[in-house]
Amino acid sequence: MEFTLITLLNGLSYGLLLFLLSSGLTLIFSMLGVLNFAHASFYMLGAYFAYAISAKLGFWPALLLAPLLVGMLGALVECFGLRHVRRHGQVAELLFTFGLSYVVVELVQLAWGRSALPYAIPAQLDGPLFTFYATTFPIYRGFMMLLALLVLLAAAWLLKRSRIGLLIQAALTHPQMVEALGHNVPRIFTWVFAAGCGLAGLAGVVGGNAFVTEPGMAAGVGSIIFVVVVVGGLGSLRGAFIASLLIGILQTFAVALDVSAASGLAYWGVQVNPDATVSPLLQLTLAQLAPVLPYLLLVLVMLLRPRGLFGVRD
Repeated sequence: MEFTLITLLNGLSYGLLLFLLSSGLTLIFSMLGVLNFAHASFYMLGAYFAYAISAKLGFWPALLLAPLLVGMLGALVECFGLRHVRRHGQVAELLFTFGLSYVVVELVQLAWGRSALPYAIPAQLDGPLFTFYATTFPIYRGFMMLLALLVLLAAAWLLKRSRIGLLIQAALTHPQMVEALGHNVPRIFTWVFAAGCGLAGLAGVVGGNAFVTEPGMAAGVGSIIFVVVVVGGLGSLRGAFIASLLIGILQTFAVALDVSAASGLAYWGVQVNPDATVSPLLQLTLAQLAPVLPYLLLVLVMLLRPRGLFGVRD
């Protein structure tokens, strides 16, 4: 029970961090129809900005200011870059954001170097939340989980219940009508893109010190968040939430259960010949396969449900 509970909570905390990161990408795609390949780069910028701000002002001001700075950068990117390539179609958008991701990595390395930064967990959140038998669960992971759930509730209310959310959805489906009512549709799109980038920056603030802040952190999560968005269903916030939890729990249990098919067969009295052709495959442990499991899940979902778990559009 101790192993199951702690591993489950670790999986949930990792999954909720993935949701915090993928929610911004889901918001941008559902509202603008743009698959932002530079989204993970804004996550990295959030961590680096938070490190710089927390060194001067502390963690709590960084938690507020870093996402705002990342969101402002996102607004500039949309206003002066993405808006001008959108008329050339989705391929141009993908190429623009793909190139932007490399530019951001190079700029980060020029500013902060190639080594990992000592971005530490704040002292107020550094300690055990509770102890279950001999295992403790950190306060900071509980804080990450609470923050992600608050973002989920706020985003759901904003999009479904507020006037701003209704205006954003109307601007997506009927932009000419919204403009006729006196609203600036390009500005609405800019604010949506900025909000999505700000959510990525917020994930970087809380994820940078929980894991590691270094130039390769964007590449480490870049492919995973696209798996989350596609598995959950393009444009579905609920789908991104469910897929994030599934992938987080799946990978965490796979790492914790360091067993192989050969050890399972040995438990039932079946011995595998070391010289057999399939022996190397049977010796692979779940921990070794953990990085591949999200992509296997992606293939399975695409075969059975091409639109994803809760997809609403192609």
